[in-house]
Amino acid sequence: MDPLSFMRIGFEAARIGFEAQAVISMRVAGLMGLWDVSPLESFQMVQEKPVAVVAAAEAAAFALLRGQTADRAISASMTQIGNHTSANMTRLSRRGPSWL
Repeated sequence: MDPLSFMRIGFEAARIGFEAQAVISMRVAGLMGLWDVSPLESFQMVQEKPVAVVAAAEAAAFALLRGQTADRAISASMTQIGNHTSANMTRLSRRGPSWL
């Protein structure tokens, strides 16, 4: 086991947290009319959660079934969650404020 793996997991969790907060902020601003969001954004933000959770659980389970250590399973699941938060942040940040 890599002695720095838990530090990497912590940094990954922090990155995911920052991205998630940015996504939440843009979505709330969109609901208030301050950020340009798709009309289906409120539906999409509810619909994507189960998909992300299943992808993360699958990645962790497959890592454990391959005989990998717990830190690698956690990292695999966080990679999946990070992919979703990163995609959301990129998509929403490209739209920008509604007044521009």
